[in-house]
Amino acid sequence: MNWIRQHPRLGLFAVFVLGVAVFGVTRKVQGPSVAVARAVVGPIQHAIVVSGRVEALHRVEIGSVITGRAEKVLVVEGAAVKAGQPLILLETRELEAGLAQARAAEASARARLATVRELNLPQSNDAVVQAEAQFQFAEKEYARNRELHGKGFIAEARLQDVERQLAVAKSQLDAARTLVKAQNASGVQAREAAARSQEAVAARELAESKLAQATLRASVPGTVLVREVEPGDIVSPGKRLLVLESAGETRLTAQIDEKNLPSLKIGQPALVSSDAFPDRNFQATLYYISPGVDVARGSVEARFQVPEPPGYLRADMTVSISIDVARKASALTVPAEAVRESGGARSVQVVRNGRAESVKVETGVRTSARVEITSGINEGETVVLTRGIAVGARVRPGEVDR
Repeated sequence: MNWIRQHPRLGLFAVFVLGVAVFGVTRKVQGPSVAVARAVVGPIQHAIVVSGRVEALHRVEIGSVITGRAEKVLVVEGAAVKAGQPLILLETRELEAGLAQARAAEASARARLATVRELNLPQSNDAVVQAEAQFQFAEKEYARNRELHGKGFIAEARLQDVERQLAVAKSQLDAARTLVKAQNASGVQAREAAARSQEAVAARELAESKLAQATLRASVPGTVLVREVEPGDIVSPGKRLLVLESAGETRLTAQIDEKNLPSLKIGQPALVSSDAFPDRNFQATLYYISPGVDVARGSVEARFQVPEPPGYLRADMTVSISIDVARKASALTVPAEAVRESGGARSVQVVRNGRAESVKVETGVRTSARVEITSGINEGETVVLTRGIAVGARVRPGEVDR
């Protein structure tokens, strides 16, 4: 004591050294300080975030099937069109003249058919009646003259003359009957007139079709993306004039890493935002997962339906898609770094009686930050986050907010 009083500075230094030694021994006995966290109950949600794009369902190229000059172009790029709406008008004067000529030819063919059925056939029937009467009279004359010739009252020359008249009457009757047969509905003349009428109808329909083709219409509802024609341009088959994006259900497509396949299911909801409008979100639903894997990228194609697409979406626009693959309102969770995996088994280290103990656990929903524990530990237990701590070693928990 006297020595300490005589040398106060040395005394203080000795006390300090002794304190440090005691503190070091105490720390060594208590073990190293480790980062820990509590197992807590709360909501957990696992989402897969991928980059995708807005898919154009179908693009329709509008072109002409006839050659002509564009007289009017009725739409501009960006215009919304309905199915059947006129888009381009071609000059039609020549086509209209061709249609008028075809209609006149059709009228002439119909008149010819009517003449056969309504005029020539009745006249031919009357001619048959007359020919039959002439033939019957000639038969009677021949019979009477043959009887007179047998009795010697007339000469052979007279009988031959009557016989010749009978043959002529028979020939006239056959000709009249043949003409009637030809002019009946199934006869040659009637069939020819009907065929000519059908040809004229077909020619008229062709002329009408060509005239109709001079008006280019939208085959589907949609939006005009490209306009490559102006009034006065000569158009021809095979030349693209307009490109339409068909209207319909908006869809998204994305490539998802194949390691996420176990988490994907048809019908899963997704929250989507575009790179151009990141503060605006809209809903989508996963409806298709490709059965094949892209070997080069190690990914699978997924497609999403958008029931209520926002007006700012455009074809091929880049979007960010967050797929909600798992969600629980109440689950026991620990930080992801607390879970150890070895040989397919999972475990955590918990602090019990000042020592680190290894406990096997079963896990559920997993996110990048937290893991659900379905069995093995209870709410409130302290799990070790620091790696490399030996099982059974004494530790000093230094709890962190996780």
